[in-house]
Amino acid sequence: MAIQWFPGHMNKARKDVTERLKDIDVVIEMLDARLPASSANPMLARMAKGKPRLMILNKQDLADAAATQQWLEWYRAKKNTQALGMDAGERAPAQKLVAACRELAPTRGGLEKPLRVLICGIPNVGKSTLINSMSSRKVAKTGNMPGVTKNEQRIILADDVELFDTPGMLWPKIEVEEGGYNLAASGAVGRNAMDEEEVTLELLKYLIQHYVPELSARYKLDDIAGLQDWQVLEMIGRKRGAVQSGGKINVQKAAELVLTDFRDGNIGRITLERPEEWLAWEKRAKELAAIRAAEREARQQERDSKKSGRR
Repeated sequence: MAIQWFPGHMNKARKDVTERLKDIDVVIEMLDARLPASSANPMLARMAKGKPRLMILNKQDLADAAATQQWLEWYRAKKNTQALGMDAGERAPAQKLVAACRELAPTRGGLEKPLRVLICGIPNVGKSTLINSMSSRKVAKTGNMPGVTKNEQRIILADDVELFDTPGMLWPKIEVEEGGYNLAASGAVGRNAMDEEEVTLELLKYLIQHYVPELSARYKLDDIAGLQDWQVLEMIGRKRGAVQSGGKINVQKAAELVLTDFRDGNIGRITLERPEEWLAWEKRAKELAAIRAAEREARQQERDSKKSGRR
């Protein structure tokens, strides 16, 4: 199942960001530390090409610490890019962000040349919570559902630093299938755009490969080595009482339990991708896209040939 979710307010946000970028000195992109590449917006990367970028790996307290370090190094190796890890308990986040932005744009600053910063991120990544922690008053709406912030907001971080906050924004077509599943598992995608059971099975498949001790401890499972994702989901459902009359497992309820536990960090510190995995997924996605494009071209040529033959 291809996961896509791009409601109308996101299309408006894209247009607004495109216009705002003309006056911006540094672009901050907030990522989910549990899925850094999946949560990086390729549309934003194209729109902000050439602008200094600060990548914030948020919710690092929910992510695998070793994997987070790999991703920080990955982004810091890119040209004109800095990367920081953050979480809800971060002290003085404004100072940390301002210092990093000044480093990326050293020629900006002072009342005559104020530093203008744009912050973007996928839905439900924690951007509004961070904005509120950096302000003396609550300026951004927060919630655990995607699409809470709908309009741009301007926040003064320092006398000569302006921060423009934008609504959470995905992109029209998610090319990497694994990335789509990871976004859905994190809560960045609206429920009407995904099959929760399918998303949970993909999540469990990854956890079985990388986080068996955490999974077993959370749900008090016996040896699950060699089991399939659907078998583990049924075991979890039975352990958690998601059982219907006749002993049948309520798979939908079990899937919701697992997704909620992952999002809240109850399974443990989990990261759903590593740089080398992402490169492999991205390569495969490009190959599949090329094959589909060639098939479409062949079908079009066949239709054109038939039309010519009828003339």
